[in-house]
Amino acid sequence: MIHLPQRSGRLAASGLSVPSRRTFLSGFASLAVGAMLHRDGVARDGAWAPPDGKPHFPPKARSVIWLFMNGGVSHMESFDPKPMLTRYGGKTIAETPFADAQDPEKLALERLVVPDGNGNQRNTLYPLQIGFRKHGESGIEISNWFPHIARHVDRLAIIRSMWTTDSNHGAQTQFHSGRHMNDGDFPNLGAWVHYGLGSLNDNLPQYISIGNREYWNLKDGHYLGPAHDAVPLRVDPDNPLDFGRPQRPISDPARLVGIDLLNQLHAERMSESPYDAAIAARVASYELAFRMQQSVPEAVDFSQESDETKALYGLDLPHCRDFGMQMLAARRLVERGVRFIQVQHGAGGAGRWDAHGGLRANHEQNALAVDRPIGGLIEDLSRRGLLDETLVVFATEFGRTPGSQGSDGRDHHIFGFSVWMAGGGIKGGIVHGATDEIGFHAVEDRHYVTDIHATILKQLGLDSRKLELPGRKRLEIDHGSPIDAILA
Repeated sequence: MIHLPQRSGRLAASGLSVPSRRTFLSGFASLAVGAMLHRDGVARDGAWAPPDGKPHFPPKARSVIWLFMNGGVSHMESFDPKPMLTRYGGKTIAETPFADAQDPEKLALERLVVPDGNGNQRNTLYPLQIGFRKHGESGIEISNWFPHIARHVDRLAIIRSMWTTDSNHGAQTQFHSGRHMNDGDFPNLGAWVHYGLGSLNDNLPQYISIGNREYWNLKDGHYLGPAHDAVPLRVDPDNPLDFGRPQRPISDPARLVGIDLLNQLHAERMSESPYDAAIAARVASYELAFRMQQSVPEAVDFSQESDETKALYGLDLPHCRDFGMQMLAARRLVERGVRFIQVQHGAGGAGRWDAHGGLRANHEQNALAVDRPIGGLIEDLSRRGLLDETLVVFATEFGRTPGSQGSDGRDHHIFGFSVWMAGGGIKGGIVHGATDEIGFHAVEDRHYVTDIHATILKQLGLDSRKLELPGRKRLEIDHGSPIDAILA
């Protein structure tokens, strides 16, 4: 949540006191003030001047819907079929043609070796738990757990060669920021987009987060400042935002009287200091807060949507209704000009997709929750002419091992996993990169997680090197490299 700055620096010099949450719209203005200071070039103590909000080069996309599956989706049971796992299932690696997967130089063995019931060590391959079918003109194979996403395979670019370094669920933070948790706190992709680009709609937040977030992944802006944290949104038109309504009932006429009084006071102060940008930004922030109070509930009110559209997202089905509402809200927010929408599925603890045991039941249930809504989102964006300018990303923190854990699960796996992208200038119907025959290592066109970031920034018209702050030079790997092979 964005908070009002304390009375310091240029704001203090203006002589304008900072109201508490209770004295103006129960603090809802705090959601807006950081964004307005950013947009109008005002910063605490004049320490830095943000970008001008214009892309560095012509963009191919204007918005991003970032879908993140918490816990680690098995690439081998979703978008990277490995029939050899079934052929050699139950055999140790040494008993198969893939014995070199145990090469210690590949950092592989420790992720495959698991204890059996007798206290011995085994490294047995675990068979695929679901079948695959070819789809679309491209003939790309996708797991039978994702039939609705599979219908849009000719719109997808599937990257099957991702890797990362955090082997525990801090990898969620690493995927969002590009840095290991042990490195400290760094801005995530959504914060950089918010920092670099101007508003598409002054009535709505430009960076929104939907769904639960784990404690290690609660903040976004970090050294860019809290102005670049996502605004958390609930898909509830009666209460979509924290501090989004007064603590006590206030009639519309009474509220208008208060706003009119504020406008008079602001006008008086502006006449005394006509060139003070801080005052101008503060006035604009109050106006934005009021507009957001009116526009945000409307954006998540589905009463005007047709029954056919609601069914497209699965709102009529209990197993996917909640996520379907989030996907429909994402479409409505993009339609109204929100720049970056981050949707988290299955947060809480390690993450709902974390399948150390019972992988079949786990992934089947989770796929039922997200598959129809995501398929509906792609279809709906396409129908409305929004997919060409909206980049949809399906990601997870890592994959899962080809070897078994316990009797029916897979462990965390950082050496190869899958992500897909669609829309926003992305080529459709292609597979980029590959893992080996058992899904262990990314062996072709390998991509660290920041290559996804670089690809998205490029499609939005941003050069990450031009966004660097003085004294905050980033490592080369932090920037990543665009995956040009998937760009139209």
